Amino acid sequence: MLITLEGLDGSGKTTVWEALHDVYPDAVFTREPTDSWYGDAVYRSIGDEDADPLAELFLYTADHADHLANTVRPALHDGELVVSDRYSDSRFAYQAASLAASDIDIARPMEYIRGVHSAFSRPPDATIYLDLDARTAAERSGRTDKYERDGYLSAVRENYERLVEAEPERFVRVDATRSPEEVIEAVEGAFADILDGTEHDARE
Repeated sequence: MLITLEGLDGSGKTTVWEALHDVYPDAVFTREPTDSWYGDAVYRSIGDEDADPLAELFLYTADHADHLANTVRPALHDGELVVSDRYSDSRFAYQAASLAASDIDIARPMEYIRGVHSAFSRPPDATIYLDLDARTAAERSGRTDKYERDGYLSAVRENYERLVEAEPERFVRVDATRSPEEVIEAVEGAFADILDGTEHDARE
């Protein structure tokens, strides 16, 4: 199955993702942006204040398509547990906020982006959402790039809330204002519950 970790910059996703390696050593751990040349292009756009939001969206989308083709789908085909630090929900939350703030005339940015992905993407089976307010997220992440500013992150958080509201059965919300140790413990508990539920379904 595919379990994804989502949340604002500074929410502790990567710390949790790294901690899970020890708990599930046989799982396939991956992330977006990837370390492919598509991912390199994404990182270059992140550092460019003047990058066109629509062009940037399609860089992320290309990276996602490559990630699916070369990592996610093959691992799932082999029956592996896949754990991804960011996935398509990051696109829906972050790039929708970027498009909404731009001069590009797209009435419903999130719906547009979800429509683009629906033709080829593979939805997660479960998503751990590390919930953190925008100000704390910006302070923790250092406001080092255009995606780490309070106002922008506030819009991103609103988009995440829309996603959670639309699919409450897929998301597990974890309070990311707590200490790293407490957050890791909560996420490990959520993983155990998700995987235990999957085993029960298989037996039934």
